[in-house]
Amino acid sequence: MVATPLKLPQNMPFNPIFNPEGDDRIETRSIWFGNTTNLMQLNDVRYDWAVGLYMQMRENFWIPQKLDITQDVTDYWNLTPEERYAFDGILSYLTFLDSVQTCNIPHLKSSVTAPEIALCMAEQISQEGMHNQSYQYMIETIIPPERRSEVYDFWRTDKVLKNRCQFIAGLYQQYIDNPTPENYFTSLMADYLLEGLYFYNGFIYFYNLASRMLMPGSADIFKMINRDELSHVRLYQKLIPEAIATFPHSVDRIYEMFATAVEHECRWTNHIVGNNILGITDASTEQYTKYLANTRLRAIGLKDLYPDEKHQKSPYKHLERFSDTKKEAHTKANFFEASVTSYVMSSGVSGWDEI
Repeated sequence: MVATPLKLPQNMPFNPIFNPEGDDRIETRSIWFGNTTNLMQLNDVRYDWAVGLYMQMRENFWIPQKLDITQDVTDYWNLTPEERYAFDGILSYLTFLDSVQTCNIPHLKSSVTAPEIALCMAEQISQEGMHNQSYQYMIETIIPPERRSEVYDFWRTDKVLKNRCQFIAGLYQQYIDNPTPENYFTSLMADYLLEGLYFYNGFIYFYNLASRMLMPGSADIFKMINRDELSHVRLYQKLIPEAIATFPHSVDRIYEMFATAVEHECRWTNHIVGNNILGITDASTEQYTKYLANTRLRAIGLKDLYPDEKHQKSPYKHLERFSDTKKEAHTKANFFEASVTSYVMSSGVSGWDEI
């Protein structure tokens, strides 16, 4: 089934730096294909949810160096060789994910004509950069100097990870090379898959270690990254239904992208973690990844791709408490659904010592 809601230009328009002939009135404002002046007029907005989300993203500000990871330096050598291998590989993979996001989001943002949406995307870019700083902080603090280059270059030496990275980047590059509306929609959907699916087996690995009293500082860092990523998921859960109503697309293609994403994510996780880590198995990885895919599909108004009962629940429910940034169940309450109300407000960097 293919839907073509509007007659769109052959290529996506990019916003000018300044358009004095633009019209920023609320009744004419749209997420794409509007006639924006490109000024941030936020006194009267059409998408109120974006202003609320942006404020929450800003309130969630944190600094990785404020989190104590000194115990992790010792714990790293208490890990099994398989656990250290997974630790190194997952850090390398997550570094890749946030790196390509920092590069790709500006390309998507450049065609957004609602300033309140562009504001959220600008904050997302900032957070993705800070996440990479967090990974560097972990690598440079926890991992001994002679092993650090191996972690940074893990994608160069590990064929499975390199193929994974090339597949994800290729979907984004397709739009950059040929910026049609159809490719824009594909890139937007690929962004949702990255934010909503690709991080979470990695998060689970670190929460699993923390549940066994290992690497608690690393888990604390991933709590904060997890919270940020859920705000990004929420952003795209709002954008995708609007995009479905705006861009030519195929629902079958959406399901195909989800199925491929699940296949790739399971292959990578089974390669780097597999059945070698206590509490994680190939079977639990498959169940969890398909459960996440169903959750993300429902959030954008589509039906489950995996309707059988076992893919309606997470096998890692017992680990959700490790994602709770304030130990008050605020994040835990909507860990996967990523509702806006699931975030804990902060008033700056003070008070983070309790994490």
